[in-house]
Formats: sequence, C-alpha cells, structure tokens
Amino acid sequence: MSEKTPVLIVGAGPVGLALAGDLAWRGVPSIVVERRNGTIYQPKMDMVGVRTMEFCRRWDLVADVEAAGYNRNYVQDNAWVTTLNGIEFGREAFPAPADEPAPPQSPQHRERCPQNFFDPVLKRFASRTPLVDFRYRTELVSFVDRGDRVIATLRSVEDGTEFTVEADYLVGTDGGESTARQALGIPMLGEGTLTYTTNAIFRRAGLEKLHDTPPAYRYIFIGAEGTWATLVAINGRDEWRFSLIGDTIQRAATEEEMREAIVRAVGRDFDFEILSILPWERRQLVAERYRAGRVFIAGDAAHLTSPTGGFGMNTGVLDAVNLSWKLAAVVQGWGGETLLDSYEIEQRPVAVRNVGEASENLRRMLAPRLIETDPALFDEADTSPAVASAREEFGAAYTEAMSREWHTIGIHLGYLYEGSPVIVADGSPAPELSPSRYAQTSRPGSRAPHVWLDDKKTRSTIDEFGLDFVLLSFADGTGAEALAAAAAAAGVPLRVVELRDPRVAEVYELPAVLVRPDGQVAWRGERVDDAERILAVAVGTGALARSVSAV
Repeated sequence: MSEKTPVLIVGAGPVGLALAGDLAWRGVPSIVVERRNGTIYQPKMDMVGVRTMEFCRRWDLVADVEAAGYNRNYVQDNAWVTTLNGIEFGREAFPAPADEPAPPQSPQHRERCPQNFFDPVLKRFASRTPLVDFRYRTELVSFVDRGDRVIATLRSVEDGTEFTVEADYLVGTDGGESTARQALGIPMLGEGTLTYTTNAIFRRAGLEKLHDTPPAYRYIFIGAEGTWATLVAINGRDEWRFSLIGDTIQRAATEEEMREAIVRAVGRDFDFEILSILPWERRQLVAERYRAGRVFIAGDAAHLTSPTGGFGMNTGVLDAVNLSWKLAAVVQGWGGETLLDSYEIEQRPVAVRNVGEASENLRRMLAPRLIETDPALFDEADTSPAVASAREEFGAAYTEAMSREWHTIGIHLGYLYEGSPVIVADGSPAPELSPSRYAQTSRPGSRAPHVWLDDKKTRSTIDEFGLDFVLLSFADGTGAEALAAAAAAAGVPLRVVELRDPRVAEVYELPAVLVRPDGQVAWRGERVDDAERILAVAVGTGALARSVSAV
C-alpha cells in the first residue's frame, strides 16, 4: 500500500523547509524526504535578506532568527586587505545586526543567520503542526507522473528498504545535483563553472586579538596574484569560514594547503582547529524549466549562483512562497491550472536576474587578478609615500566597485512579475530595475508596499497579507463588496481591508488594490467593475482578457 500526501518535498534544506512550513501554515500536509540527517557542517548561506525576513515576520519567526545563535553585536564591515596583520586597502562599514535599522521600504532589516542556525529555525516552524512528516536518511529513487498523481519510489539510506508515496504534486528542492530535475531531463543553462573553491570552517576564539586590523564580518585577501581568499565571521564569535578561491581548473586544496593559506591570511602563526573542509564549484546556471506536469523544482535545483551578494537561498525562499500558496489553492479546490503554470513564468526571470548579478559581483571581487598592479602595493615592508598613494588609489577604486554588492535592496524587494497570466496588468510603465535602489509601487506584479499603520511602528501594511487575498480599499465606492461576493461564491479566501489613512493611500496610488497571499499586487484600479473576471484571472481559473482593466 502506498502512502498518500498532497505534496511530496524532496530535500530539507532551507527552501524545502520553508515550503513545508508555509504549506502547513496554509493547512496543506506534506511529506519531506532528505537523504542526510539534517546536520549542517558547512553552512552554504549566512544572510537572510529583507524579503525573507518579511516572510519570517508573517510566520512569527523574527525573534527565533534573532536568537538563533549568531552574535548580533558583531560588526558587519567588509574589508579588503593583504593580510590581517598587513595592509588594509579599504572597507565598507556596516552596523551590527542588533543596531541595523530597517530600510524605509520594509518593517524588517536583513539578518545574519548562517544555515546551521537558520535551518533549525525553519524546521521548528514546519514542525509546529503534525501536517509535515519528515523522513530523514531517505532518498528519492524514481517517480512516475500518472497525470492525476505522482508515484514516487523512496529508499531508506540506512537499510535500503524501498517504499512508495502517492502525491498530488512533487517538488524537488534537492540542490544543485537535483535527482528530481535530472529525472525530468531539464537542462541547466548558463556559464557553468566560475571557480573551484575550497572552504574550511575553523575555530579560534579571540582571533581579533591576533591582528591589528579592525574587526569585520568579511575580509577579502588581495595579493600580487590578485584576489585569492575570503574570511567570514560565521558565528560572530569563534568560528570562521575561510574560502580559498581557485580558477576554472578543478582542484580541491588539501588540509595542509588550507592551514598554510589561513596562516598566510592572518599574517602570523597561530593555533586553530579545522572543523570541516568542503571543496565546491561556483556556477551560474538556471534551469530551462521549473515544471513538468505535476513535478516542480525550486531553490538550488532550479538555479545555481555564486554566493557573492547572498541571493541564492533568498531567491529559493521566494520560490517556495510563490509556489506554496498556488499549490494550496489547487489542492484546496479554488485555484486553477494556470496558477501552477505561473510559478515558472514569475520566478524564473527573478533567478536569471539574481544569478547574473551575483556573477557580476564575483567578477568585480576577482578583478585584481586581471589588472596589472605594481607588486610593491602588496609588499607590507614598503612604506614609501609613492606606494602609499598608489595603495590609496587602488583601495578607493576597489571600494567603489564592490559597493554594488553590499547595497542590493532592489534585488530583494524590487523584483517584478511581468507577463504573468495571473496578474492583471494596467498598462503602466515598468519601474527601473536597479540592484541598489527600490521605489515602492502598487503596480500589478510588484511587491505590495510597506507603510506603518500606527505611530508606534508595530504594524505594517504587509502584516495584512499571507493566508488570503486582500483587497485594500482606500475610499468609498470601490466595489469591494462585489469582489468579496465573487470570492465567497468561488470559495476563494479574500478579505476586504478598509483604510482611510491618506499616508497609506498615497503610497498605494489607486483607491482599490488586490494583493495575493504571497504579498504581490494582482490588480489595482479606481473601482472593481468586473469582479468575477478579475478574480478568475488572479486564481488561474479564467483567461486574461482585455475586458479586465483598471477602470
């Protein structure tokens, strides 16, 4: 007898955990299989972006993220040096997470929370209800899409026992070598290998006392050969992630080589404990498709990016939130097939943009490898005025170039769902897409704006969004009651929120704005004139027609 579940999730990294948790939050059960035991020895991510923190806010996880384990009083500067006891070319200063203010466009700011801390937070979230069934040390062997269900064969890694699960849908969140994606024959498109890099997590308390460079979250090491390594404060206390950056020739550094490189980077001999070593391949790839029948892919299974910028996991969580409410809508009977088609249409362009931006960040970081520089710049014994001036010029240019990586609110909040079949476009021009700038807009396909609803700044407009569609009505006569009636008749969860605050109305631009469960604007207008058709488009049960307009 096969077990049955609405959704089978393959992979219990942050994307799979977020998907399982969000589905359960919406009342949809799932089975999650993961071939490992869930322990993270090498955190692949450490930055929870502002949009992901907004999702954590709706899941009531902000306090959990803040208390997860990272030292929130540790400064977040980025600095570029020869060694920690050598020359500092420049730095970009950032406050500690505990002191960082939220940007004006959001009630949240980014958080430093490496994967070994963040995964347990998401696991606890997904475990709040009995709707998520975790199967660790279990792997996907194969699956067959029968058209009305997916039959998956799973195997225990411990004893080899195989069993089957029948699922309405299968989602592969199983990483860059995704079994699900490979079984579907979906190719990855892009540049492929950018670098081969070897990471070492090492422990050394009081490392800051062993050098005279001011503390920083991230150090970039530049020598006569160019940029060759980075060092990250992985817990803000005593654990560090050192990355020895290679080239496109496949090679993994030995432990002895890693030890020598770490000593070189610090600029003196010292005692430290290497906890783990991981060689890995930095790639720039996006899957050609995100869906085949009843099978979807998300996260690293769908896009692989250089970590420069911290976009990978955050793009994956956006995948999960986008897909989750759509699966829930179809499973619960109020969403249509077009809603599922829209997942790839909306999310794949986001990944293409983010993956490309991350690769450009990498190229800027490695640029010193490609330019001719006077070797004296990196000679710590040379203190001549001419060399000091050249170092200052070099450092200023590098600091300016790297600034784009540190200021990326436009990546995290400024994405657009253009051309989506479940968005009612209003013909307004698309805003400029800039990594470092983001102007809030209620234009359909955009993230619904944040505005504080109280003077104490405890409740935001985005706190209204999550489980239901929400029609924000800023004036009388918007036709809100017609849309509410249409939703009730169709079984679509929808709430009308009446707001008469002119500050909020100004930001939202038009008197009526329909926001989806994921927080994106589905439609806006002066008033609702064709409620049934607007709703049908938004939930994927009706064709997008010209008669649907913002009138």
